[in-house]
Amino acid sequence: MTVQSYGGYEVELSHTDKPFFPDAGITKGDLLAYHERIADIMIPHIEERPLTLNRFPDGIGEDGFFQQARGDYFPDWLDTLAVDHGGSIGRVQHVLANRQASLVYLVNQGTVTFHSWLSTASHLKAPDQVIFDLDPPGDDFEPVRQAARLVAEGMRQCGLTPFVKTTGSRGLHVVAPLKPEAGFDRVRSLSQELAQALADAYPEQLTTEQRKHKRRGRLYLDIMRNAFGQTAVAPYSVRAKPEAPIATPLEWDELDDQKLGPQRFTLANIFRRMAQREDPWRNMQQKAVSIQTFQEGISDLKGGDL
Repeated sequence: MTVQSYGGYEVELSHTDKPFFPDAGITKGDLLAYHERIADIMIPHIEERPLTLNRFPDGIGEDGFFQQARGDYFPDWLDTLAVDHGGSIGRVQHVLANRQASLVYLVNQGTVTFHSWLSTASHLKAPDQVIFDLDPPGDDFEPVRQAARLVAEGMRQCGLTPFVKTTGSRGLHVVAPLKPEAGFDRVRSLSQELAQALADAYPEQLTTEQRKHKRRGRLYLDIMRNAFGQTAVAPYSVRAKPEAPIATPLEWDELDDQKLGPQRFTLANIFRRMAQREDPWRNMQQKAVSIQTFQEGISDLKGGDL
């Protein structure tokens, strides 16, 4: 075990030679080193957002689990936020990762993937993002590419600025920033209206049908993450897949690359990419628009053509 200092916060690093992604030869130490290096880029995307941790203390070759609540043994300096989920869940002390030390500490506890809320601590019940989760109906990635472009165009016609990222798993996320003015229910309702307008305009390609047997090969426009307490994989988070793929923000023109797939960027190649391109999401929140803009855009969309 070694002790490292990150911005004045000491973190114990243990079992750094433990295989975490055995098929790729990636150790816990490699995962720690990645988060040490990516922290300055990743943290602005998750700062002040409640997190759900996907932990694999013995690597992805063994069983993992999801954790929302702060562990009793977590250090006092690790920021948390008490959230009342209501119902049977009740009050949860969520972890926040607002600094490099927090990110590294949580990885040392076996966290592989970080899932973050669509709202921040200061406006917990008012999301500052709207998200469409696009997974292919089969193994072909091309329908996801096409759907992402259509969703992006629909968002633009509603006055939103769309951003896209690979999920590191099967598909893409299309996200647009909002000013945190309205509750989740309203944002979800508007996203559902946009999804339905898109499905009506492109009935052979897109659907809002939740039942898989009724989709008939069409891509499902999943807006279900637009809800209080729901999460999305954080930008630059590693996924628990054999080659350690990374949820990677993209420029829109990258969808034209036929080599692109949801697991294209990995722990092995992400920094080659970062050396060639700045973070495409670095100024995302500067593009946030009001809920009124979104509402008026939906109304205009219904009265016109996509």
